[in-house]
Amino acid sequence: MKLIATFFYVGLLRPAPGTWGSLAALPVAYALLLAGGFWLLLAATVAVFVLGWIATDRVTAGMVNHDPSWIVIDEVAGQWIALFPVAYGAAMMSVEPWRLWPGWISAFVVFRLFDIWKPGPVGWADRQGGAMGVMLDDAIAGVFAAVVTILLAGLAHGVLM
Repeated sequence: MKLIATFFYVGLLRPAPGTWGSLAALPVAYALLLAGGFWLLLAATVAVFVLGWIATDRVTAGMVNHDPSWIVIDEVAGQWIALFPVAYGAAMMSVEPWRLWPGWISAFVVFRLFDIWKPGPVGWADRQGGAMGVMLDDAIAGVFAAVVTILLAGLAHGVLM
């Protein structure tokens, strides 16, 4: 279970294991997009969320700290959610996913911002404790980052000007 919770031990990297987890999520998301497109990324995100919930519950059983920094599977799920607009946009435009590279950067940076800052519902989910709180705060941060990434794409393409 620790293998899953640490995303193949990426969570043991220092400093900033959450950032390392988010970074490690990017090439895996890219590989998933090449292998099966947006729908495979979506299915993998659901699977990672559920497996992360189970793994986090098991590895933190009996621990005082419900969210140790070395658990980064939650960052993987949240980062993938943040990438949904980029992945879907690439599929709809029938372009190679890296052609939307500004969206990859936006999704990463904005996700990390929301994950660290924990505004509103992100902070609420984090305070719930337990494995679900660990996973849910990053999922919500991912949704927020996805929305900001959509807005930034709209600005970049002149849609929102």
